[in-house]
Amino acid sequence: MYLTKETKTEIFKKHGNSETNTGSSEGQIALFTFRINHLTKHLQKNKKDFNTEKSLVKLVGKRRSLLDYLIKTDITRYRAIIAELGLRK
Repeated sequence: MYLTKETKTEIFKKHGNSETNTGSSEGQIALFTFRINHLTKHLQKNKKDFNTEKSLVKLVGKRRSLLDYLIKTDITRYRAIIAELGLRK
């Protein structure tokens, strides 16, 4: 599987300030970004996999809603996570 427990803890340690802080917005956004990148690569190879395409759209929506929440609550954290992950609006 592409997303192991070690990968998750590494993502949350880097972006969520600790490996046990799985509820932080930054950690969840980073995890969604990792999953979105993986599904995008999968869809480039398998163009007719519509179930994966649907789940990719759902993940992008979840990430977008978390980013919208973060921009409303703390703009500096939003700008930091956008710069760190290489996302743009």
